[in-house]
Amino acid sequence: MELSKKKNNYIFWTLQIGGWGFINVLSVFTLKQVSVEFLVYSVVLGTIIGVFSTSILRWYLKRNIQFDKFGFQEFLKVGISFLVTAALFGALNLLFGFLYIKFGPSLTESELNLFKIYDNPWIQVMNSLFLIGAWVVTYLVIKLLLKLNKERIERLELNSHLKQAQLNTLKGQINPHFMFNSLNNIRGLMLEDVEKSREMLTKLSEILRYSLTKNNINAIAVKEELEMVDNYIDLSKIQLEDRLDFEKSIEKDTLDVQIPPMIIQLLIENAVKHGISNLKAGGRILLGINKLNDGLQIEVRNTGKLKMSKDSTQLGIKNIKQRLKLLYADSASFSLEEMDKEVVAKIKIPLT
Repeated sequence: MELSKKKNNYIFWTLQIGGWGFINVLSVFTLKQVSVEFLVYSVVLGTIIGVFSTSILRWYLKRNIQFDKFGFQEFLKVGISFLVTAALFGALNLLFGFLYIKFGPSLTESELNLFKIYDNPWIQVMNSLFLIGAWVVTYLVIKLLLKLNKERIERLELNSHLKQAQLNTLKGQINPHFMFNSLNNIRGLMLEDVEKSREMLTKLSEILRYSLTKNNINAIAVKEELEMVDNYIDLSKIQLEDRLDFEKSIEKDTLDVQIPPMIIQLLIENAVKHGISNLKAGGRILLGINKLNDGLQIEVRNTGKLKMSKDSTQLGIKNIKQRLKLLYADSASFSLEEMDKEVVAKIKIPLT
């Protein structure tokens, strides 16, 4: 990002100085019978005035114009700043023209005629409006082209990562270690409670069915996702027993909201695998879902510290970020942080 900014600034200043220099050189070469002093003065000073005026304009546009949401208000700001810059440009040309006449070398006949023409205020106004107007149009066109190119590159990158993201989603959903441990735990449970073992096998098969059948859809109701989360917690409790305390705080009006499948389950799985299972005394996982402004917030808190093992691929976290990006672009957000001896994962998605 920093390198891109430096490159853009380098290109801007190259075009800025080169462009104004070319315009002034071109205008001076159309004149005849002018002194060398006048040529140098016109080119150098004309370039400095042009660069100075439009650099101030660029500074203002960058800080006050939202090019992503260009509307009437932005158009008005551009128009006013354009007129102010044109006035500044014309005033500086008049000032330094007057100083050259007053303190500079004797003028040739051609130079005198040129200053007489520019004494006409309408010519000065039209000259300033034309040059600054051309600069503004060029600047806005370049900004638009850069924006379109950036969006095109982002779309290409998202499309190129789509298949890989879908594959990662499937890998993240079917955790082989969880399946293996669950089967082993159920096998051990059979010696103690056959009915409980059958119930757990049913829950495991439901998780597998859910993972496979929901992989190709982009939205599912919260209440359906919660059913699988409950199954996952019940299976995890076979191994963790009293070490795992699971609580839910779900607003009723969120149960029918559509969300990406497996999103909540991945957060819970992450909390169990990297949080509770690593604590001898165990801990608590709190799932909260509520509406917040114009979006849905999903929050998972678990006892522990935000510390991933060295061999962790963080596949679940990458999966979540990638799917949110693919489905919502920049409208959704994901955060993971440690707060008050708890790890807090938050997902915010827009309500459609």
